[in-house]
This record gives sequence, C-alpha cells and structure tokens, in this order.
Amino acid sequence: MASSSDVETSQASLDGVGNRPSYMGLSGRKLGLAVSIVSTTGFLLFGYDQGVMSGIISADPFMDYFPETYHNATWQGFVTAIYEIGCLFGAIGILLFGDALGRRRAMIIGAFIMIIGTIVQCTAIKGHNATVQFIIGRVITGVGNGINTSTIPTYQAECSRTTNRGLLICIEGGVIAFGTLIAYWLDYGCTYGPPDLSWRFPIAFQIVFGLIVLIAPIWLPESPRWLLTKDRHDEAVHVIAALGGHSIDSQDTIQQANIIMDSIRASGHKGGITPFSTLFTGGKTQHFRRMMLGASAQLFQQIGGCNAVIYFFPLLFENSIGTNHNMALLMGGVNMIVYSIFATVSWFIIERAGRRKLFLIGTIGQCLSMVLVFACLIPGRRTANGAAVGMFTYIAFFGATWLPLPWLYPAEINPIKTRAKSNAVSTCSNWLFNFTVVMLTPVMLDKIGWGTYLVFAVVNACFFPIIYIFYPETKRRSLEEIDLIFAKGYMENMTYVKASQELPFLDAAGIEAMSRQYGFPGSEDRIKGDFGVEEKTEQDVVEKV
Repeated sequence: MASSSDVETSQASLDGVGNRPSYMGLSGRKLGLAVSIVSTTGFLLFGYDQGVMSGIISADPFMDYFPETYHNATWQGFVTAIYEIGCLFGAIGILLFGDALGRRRAMIIGAFIMIIGTIVQCTAIKGHNATVQFIIGRVITGVGNGINTSTIPTYQAECSRTTNRGLLICIEGGVIAFGTLIAYWLDYGCTYGPPDLSWRFPIAFQIVFGLIVLIAPIWLPESPRWLLTKDRHDEAVHVIAALGGHSIDSQDTIQQANIIMDSIRASGHKGGITPFSTLFTGGKTQHFRRMMLGASAQLFQQIGGCNAVIYFFPLLFENSIGTNHNMALLMGGVNMIVYSIFATVSWFIIERAGRRKLFLIGTIGQCLSMVLVFACLIPGRRTANGAAVGMFTYIAFFGATWLPLPWLYPAEINPIKTRAKSNAVSTCSNWLFNFTVVMLTPVMLDKIGWGTYLVFAVVNACFFPIIYIFYPETKRRSLEEIDLIFAKGYMENMTYVKASQELPFLDAAGIEAMSRQYGFPGSEDRIKGDFGVEEKTEQDVVEKV
C-alpha cells in the first residue's frame, strides 16, 4: 500500500518530450479519465452497498438465518441502518485525520476496510451469534464507505478542470443509482438459487468493486492542491502538468500552480493541517457559512425521503400497496432502472442549468410525488396504482437532481483550507440522518402508514425557500473563483446569491487581480518560472483584466 511521501514522485515519469510528466503512462484527458473511473467505481460501490440489503432484509432465507429480523420492523431497520453508523465513524475519521492522510491514501484505506467488513458479514455462521457478527461486519464496511464518500468528491474536484468538474462529480453521484440497480437485480436473481446464495453472494460481490478502489489509486497522482498545502511543490507541479497534459515548465502549469498557492495563502492554510476552530470563522472566507451550505445539502438529501424509497422499496410495496414479495422485488428492480436512467440527466444539463435551478426543480418534484403517494393511500380513497406512480416519479426527480448534487456542492463550495474537514462534516450529516431515516421508516410505516409520505412531502416543501435565499450558483466557476464570490458578498455587503450572479467569469489573470482587490495575501513565495517562463507583473495582470 502507498504510504511513503515520495510515492507520487516515484510513480510519475517524464516522457522525454518537453518534460511532460505522466502516471501509468497517461497524461492530460486520459489521466483525468483514469482518475474519474476510479472515483466513480468508489461511488458505484457505495450505491451497490446502499441497495443490496433492500432485496435481502425481508426475504425468508435471510430472516431464517438471522431470526431476530423475522418480520420485525425494528430489527430490520436496525440491521440495515447500522451500516450508516459505520459510515458516520468513517467520515469522522476523515474529519480528524483527512488532512494528514491525503486523498489517495484515504481511498486505499477505505477500500481495504470495506473488503474486511464484507468478509466478516459473509462468514457469519448460523447459531454462533450470526446476527451479532453480521452487524459488526456492516459497521466495519460502513467505516470504509464513510472514508471513501468523504474523500472521493474532494479528490475528483481537486483533480478536475473547471469546465468538467460538475459533470464528473455528477457522474460519480449518478453511478450510485447504477450500483443500486446492480444490487437490486442481483438480489432478485439470487432468490432463485439456494437459500445461502440468496444473501451471501450479493453481499460478497461488492469485493469486486472494492479491489479496484484498493489497487488502482496506488498508481494515480495525489491531489495537487493537497500536495501544495504540504509544501511539496515539485510533486504538485508534476501532477498539475500531467493532469493538464503540459510540460512542467509551461506557462499554463506554473500559472495554475501559482493560482492555487495564492488561494492557499489567502485562506491561511500553511502546513496542511486545519484546526477545527477554523470551520467556525466568517470574514472574507466565510468558512462557517460554506460548511453549513454543504452540510445542509447532504441533510436535505436524506430527510427528503430518498432512502425510505431506495432501502425499503419492496417493503413499501408489500406493506403500503399490498403486493407479494416476488412482485415487490420485481417492481423494485424496475424502479431502479428508472432511477438509473434519470440519474444520467444531470450529466447533460449540470453545467447549463446550474446547481441552484436543479436543486429547486428536484425539491418541487419530490414534494409533489410524495403528495401523490400519500393522497393515493388514504383509507377509503386507496389507489395502489397512483401510489406506485408517485414512487416512480419521486425516484426519477431524485435521481436527476438530489442524488448527485449534494456530493458536488460541498466539494466545490468549500475553500481549500477547510475543504477536507468541511466535506467530512457534510458527509457526517449525510450518514447521521441517513441512519435516522432508515431506522425510523419501517416503524413509521407500521405506526402511521400513509402519514409517512405526508411527513416527507412537508419536509421537502421546506427546502425551497432555504435554497432560493441562501444557495449561490457555482456553475462554470473555478474553485478559486468560488472563494471570490464569498469575498465579494462580504466586502460589498450583498447576499452571496447576488454576488455569484454579479461576479464576472474570470480567467487566471482576473482571479489574481480580484484577489488583490479584496486584500488577499500577495504573491510572495510564488512558484517561479525556473524553466524560462516569464512571470507576469501585477500591472500586466490588472491591464489584462
């Protein structure tokens, strides 16, 4: 496993043409694609794990093997939801140690822990505290997933170009649906096999994805922004050049490195370790506000009811609509096909429609879908087909908007100084309320029935004014431009939504000039053009703007 600080340098090579570095023999778009493939595999694994219990938890072979869960809504909710507690612990681990570990190493550790947890679950033996062992395995797997989901969006954001950052992280979020789709249909197929196969194989299959996330990052570059916070300038320049497809002495490489360095100095992020107190500061950098924006997006994703549909879709159909188990599983698989199809919608419109508009559209769609579900399940006016339509439209709106956006927004809204810790806080928010919703949903369905969907409808309606008033747009913005949006709002005493609308789109020179205008630290100790690249003066930059 990669543990040395020199791994990045040893794995980078120069192709001999203009000092162009490469990793695994790849540079430019091909290297970016490799980073994206590994990142999306991590979220495919996340989606698979999210959906695998749905077809297992209420199946007779599983309930016979783990008798505590036998038609017991509380135990079924607990065995499913305890995974989220593990994920919460993993996210807390990144909150504490993420800055020291780095992005790549954290991904490798997370995948390794997930594989160990999977093995623990699969080797449970009936009559030997099998349920306890299964729960422990669920928690361990959750810890690994919490580490990965706290790290991967940050890694992807920091290794991406401004023009495709939103698309790539939306693809990450979207493949969660494809992972869930694979899990649902694998669950369904395994019901036709021997009893043990019906639950052991679907759980064990996630090791396939885990091995990719465990092994592939060993040969990938570390985040250049993380390297620069550690004062590992030479390695960072190598990575920036490799990701951009440029030589290490090109003007583009040096200028990009200097913009990131200016951002690091502006945030006061020296030495790479951010104290927790920094998360609660305001001023030009607005660390606390930005952390809360990201965390609220993750909170809203969970309490909007998504996992009430994803985890318990078969249970919802059996208990609320009245189908048999086989038909419920089959309809769950069809629902996941709809989920996956609509999860790709954001890939095509995220950089056109923007984050705010998709958040708002998704909120309205989810709210109205839940209204349809509860209205069709009111006793005396029960219309099962209408309720089923409501669940399908809910998952369609969720897949197109609220599935990927809460993973994208925290990764780009937070500044480099607090990005790792703030992203971890956001992910902690996700897993804490994920656990709450997954734990309570079976009980709510049992106690209040159709009222469960009324609760989710009201909750979704409350999102709209908060997003409209407080969420600034970040589409087509570099991570450094987003810093300037908050500086502009604070310095010019305007709302941050308005600041995002008024700030012009800036090139590298414009970012440098506006940073000086808002009084961010100057350009001392900049990375020099040691390879013959002429540095621009402040006057040159101002004139260009």
